[in-house]
Amino acid sequence: MVTRRAENAYHCGIDAAMDVVGGKWKVLILWALDERPRRFGELRRELSGVTEKVLASHLRELEGDGIVHREAFAEVPPRVEYSLTDLGRSLNRALEPLGLWGREHVLAQAPVDGDPPRP
Repeated sequence: MVTRRAENAYHCGIDAAMDVVGGKWKVLILWALDERPRRFGELRRELSGVTEKVLASHLRELEGDGIVHREAFAEVPPRVEYSLTDLGRSLNRALEPLGLWGREHVLAQAPVDGDPPRP
């Protein structure tokens, strides 16, 4: 369960949710894991630009919040997979309307290569 801040420190539900998904990469990690479980290297390649340190830190935080499950397999070489928990899947469902809003209101206004800048 998410326990980063004392419950009474939150002002609203959005404040609590942003405490869990805040940061540039966490939502992208959630979307990648929504498709299927992934290994660390797969996530790193898919999220071009994220450093190993930041990815590892975000995965640990999401695991601590009960959003991501880390499974280590007893194999040689070692294999670790990350997947979403039920709580993580419910968080992705909650973020879907926000993604739709972004597509409709931000991406629709983004200039295409060769377009003049918008005023």
